[in-house]
Amino acid sequence: MRVGLVIYGSLENLSGGYLYDRKLVEQFHAHGDQVKVISLPWRNYVQHLGDNFSKRLLVRLQRLEVDLLLQDELNHPSLAWLNPRLKQVAPYPIVSIVHHLRSCEDRPAWQNRLYQHVEDRYLNSVDGFIFNSHTTRQVVESRLDRAKLNQVRWTVAFPGGDQYSPQISEKAIRNRAFEPGPLRLLFVGNVIPRKGLHFLLGALRQIPWDQWELRVAGSLDVDEHYARGIRKLVAMEGLVESVRFLDRLTPEQLAAQMAECQVLVVPSTYEGFGIAYLEGMGFGLPAIATTAGAAGELIAEDENGYLTPPRDKYALAKPIRKLIQNREHLAKLSLAARTRYLTHPTWQESMTGAVHFLHSLAGQPLPKSAS
Repeated sequence: MRVGLVIYGSLENLSGGYLYDRKLVEQFHAHGDQVKVISLPWRNYVQHLGDNFSKRLLVRLQRLEVDLLLQDELNHPSLAWLNPRLKQVAPYPIVSIVHHLRSCEDRPAWQNRLYQHVEDRYLNSVDGFIFNSHTTRQVVESRLDRAKLNQVRWTVAFPGGDQYSPQISEKAIRNRAFEPGPLRLLFVGNVIPRKGLHFLLGALRQIPWDQWELRVAGSLDVDEHYARGIRKLVAMEGLVESVRFLDRLTPEQLAAQMAECQVLVVPSTYEGFGIAYLEGMGFGLPAIATTAGAAGELIAEDENGYLTPPRDKYALAKPIRKLIQNREHLAKLSLAARTRYLTHPTWQESMTGAVHFLHSLAGQPLPKSAS
C-alpha cells in the first residue's frame, strides 16, 4: 500500500507524538508498504491557517500517488478548510492521527473557543481516525457532527512503552525503594508550562529539601522564557542543590535515569496519553500525574501511582510525602508499576493493529504473509 503522511517539520522531532508517528511508519515498512512524508514548515498558528488557501499545497496533495493519506492532527490549522476541497478531487481516504486536541490544554477560555472552531471543522473533514487513547477518542467523538459520527471509522492504538526495552528484576526494583537518602524524583518532558514543572516545584517547597531530589530530563530550549523562569524560581527558593537540570538526554541516558530514580512525577495540565508514565513503569517507577487527560488509563490510584487534580500543588505534595515516609509502600507501588507495564501492548503490537485498520479502510488487504 502507498501511504502519504502529513506532518509539520521533521519526523525526527523529539516528542511523544512524533515518536508515535515514527513507530507507525516503521510498521508500515515492516509490512512492505511505502510511506511518503509530506512536511509542512513550522510557523505560527495564523500562518498555518493560511495554508488552507494555498493552491500549491492543494495541487501537491491532489497529485499524490497514494492509496491513503494520513494527517497528524497537529496539522489541523493548515488543513481544516483545505480538506473539503481536497476530498472533491482526491481519490484516497483521509485519516487523522489524534494525540490530543490543542483546545484541551490549559489556556484562557476565549482562546480555546477559537481553537475549537478550527478543530471541529478539521475533525469533521476526515474519513477516519487513529486515537492514542480512549480518552482522546471520547473527546473527539463529542465534537463530531451526528452524521459524521455515524459514518466515520476509527481505531485506538495505544503507544507502547518498550522503546528502551527495560531489563530490571523485581529484586532490583524492591531494593532500590529502600536505598537510603532523599527520594529520587524524575520529571520527564520538555520544560514547557503544560508539563507542570512549576506546580511540582510548588509542591516540593512544602517538603524539607533534604528529603527529596528532583532530576529534570527535558529540553530547556522549547520555551526559553518559561525555562529561565523555572531556573530563577529554583535559585530564589534555595533549591539549587536539590534540583538537577539534565536537559535533553539520549535514549540511553534517559533509560539510565529511569533505572536509578524511584518515582516519576509529571503533573501535566493535560495529557492525551503520557508515554513517559508507561516508559517509567517499565523500570518500576510509580507515576504521579493529574486527572486531566488519559493518565488514568495507565495509573491506578495508590496501586501503581497517584492522580492529583491539575494545578493543585498541595494535593501533589501528599503522595510524595507518603512515599518518602513509607518505603515499604513505595516498593509495593514500584512492583505494581512494572506489572502494569508488562500487561501493556508493545509498539509493534499496537502499530500492527493500526496498519491492519488502515489497510482495511483503504480497501487494501494485507498479504497473507504480512497478516
